[in-house]
Amino acid sequence: MISKEDLAKLSKLHITNLLDLSLVAPKKYENNIILNYITNNEQTFQAKILSTTKNPKFTKVKAHLLNVDLIVDLLYFNIKSWQIKQFSTNPTIYIKGIIKNHQIVQPKVVNVVNKINVIYKTPINSKTLKALIKKYITIENLQKELPKNIVNEIYNIHFPVKIPNLEDNYALKFTEIYNHIKKLQTKKRVYPAIKKIKKDITPFINRLPFKLTNAQLNAIDEIQKDLDSSVQARRVIIGDVGSGKTIIMLASAYIADKSIIMCPTSILANQIYEEACKYLDEKVTLITQKAKFTEEDLNNSKLLVGTHALLYQKLPQVDLVMVDEQHRFGTMQREQIARMTSENKKLPHFLQFSATPIPRTQALILSNFVNITLIKELPFKKDIDTFVIDKSDFKDLIIRIKTEIANNNQVIIVYPLVEESKNFNHKSIEEAKEFWFKNFEKVYITHGKDKNKEKVLEEFKNYGNILLTTTVIEVGISLPRLTTIVIVGAERMGLATLHQLRGRVARYGQKGYCYLYTNDTKNLRLQKFSKTIDGFKIAELDLMFRKSGDLLDGSIQSGKSFEFFDEVNDMHILEKAKEFLRSQYE
Repeated sequence: MISKEDLAKLSKLHITNLLDLSLVAPKKYENNIILNYITNNEQTFQAKILSTTKNPKFTKVKAHLLNVDLIVDLLYFNIKSWQIKQFSTNPTIYIKGIIKNHQIVQPKVVNVVNKINVIYKTPINSKTLKALIKKYITIENLQKELPKNIVNEIYNIHFPVKIPNLEDNYALKFTEIYNHIKKLQTKKRVYPAIKKIKKDITPFINRLPFKLTNAQLNAIDEIQKDLDSSVQARRVIIGDVGSGKTIIMLASAYIADKSIIMCPTSILANQIYEEACKYLDEKVTLITQKAKFTEEDLNNSKLLVGTHALLYQKLPQVDLVMVDEQHRFGTMQREQIARMTSENKKLPHFLQFSATPIPRTQALILSNFVNITLIKELPFKKDIDTFVIDKSDFKDLIIRIKTEIANNNQVIIVYPLVEESKNFNHKSIEEAKEFWFKNFEKVYITHGKDKNKEKVLEEFKNYGNILLTTTVIEVGISLPRLTTIVIVGAERMGLATLHQLRGRVARYGQKGYCYLYTNDTKNLRLQKFSKTIDGFKIAELDLMFRKSGDLLDGSIQSGKSFEFFDEVNDMHILEKAKEFLRSQYE
């Protein structure tokens, strides 16, 4: 609708369509409408100049305000000569100011009256912007894009009859979120699948030594329907820590003739490989830097489980690709694995799994781009107590740690840094390790830069009491004996990270403990976090405190938020926008 030439003029504002342009809200409004009564606010008057008197401190201009029939003094300080001249050459002018005690201090002279002046503040010339808004923001154009009840409100924002309230403005919120999901809808990619896959999942489920949750069964059902299509499935399965996503992957692999699971770490790949060998009857091959396999293994396996090492193999064609902890891979890597296993323009079905819960609002938004499954049910109820502590609680903490070790349980201490930093008010691993080595046995250390971290984690799993580490443990090894985690400098971490770390604890139904060690025990974020272990509720809290970015696009970092739409409080507006969008395609 907007010409290429005019879009070029608007390029600094990243405007691509009419709705983008309509969302360029004015910075402020100047009400220059002349009233025949006096208000307590700034207003416009028609003033007849009666006399001008100048003294060293100020200039006094006596004027008759014709529209309210009142004689007042206009007081100016540091008046310029051109300003005095305009009073003598223009016996009747229009001024703007506030009347107090028959005086108006520093009134402004205005040239245009009886209209509301709209003021924009953008990187492009105001005159150019106003001309383009006048050209394109018309009732007729808006009616082609928005519901009737929104059209007039948006039009009035740019061409006001009365000054609109831009704060918490429904029309702006609706237009912004509608524009966003409409753009997502157009980006939804549809490719032909290599083939439709259909297989009865019942034998796989029946031979499991445990019962699947309703949420797991629902996810498997949605995936079955996706795979039984000639169109490539693209679904993101989001489940809280411990919600049983691995068994959903294996169920999907059972349905497929040949599939791949790509994991961010070899530890995770090993764990899924072991589970696959346990629950799948057919051949499974592990692909990591250290794993041994042949080309024959690649070609003859029902399932390949691996790390980035998969990207360096000559992979056979598969009909299903799954990516675990998908946010840990770049968009290019996720697409590369799909292309490598494709056939001409046909692509394998594509499932992405994430243990980072997102708010329902965000899930609804993203569902315009990709299919979403939320797994909110856990196989068993987690029993973890979370405490916000400081150094005054250290003795009690040590008692808890000794008790857990005595019960053959394990403890992790997460530090914010490996080495000392002057800019940080918490100890690093290097500063703290001497205390732990001196007072406890079987203490292990690892961190992100440790080349042997996977070996250390494996040894700790089998023999350790205490692990000193960084957030490298956020996603990784399963530790059946881990019951306690201490997170140092918790106030410096996002709630999602804290939840992932706490999720390492008590994964097999035992009693768990999480200690948030901080110098700010009254921290509201930490206090609220400590009162719930529901990852989806924590995602809502995180959104309130930190405004999340786009889960699916690594190029959009956390902190990005809408200008008008509130992801926490405006769910009802989103639902109305989705309803209107659906009506446009019917």
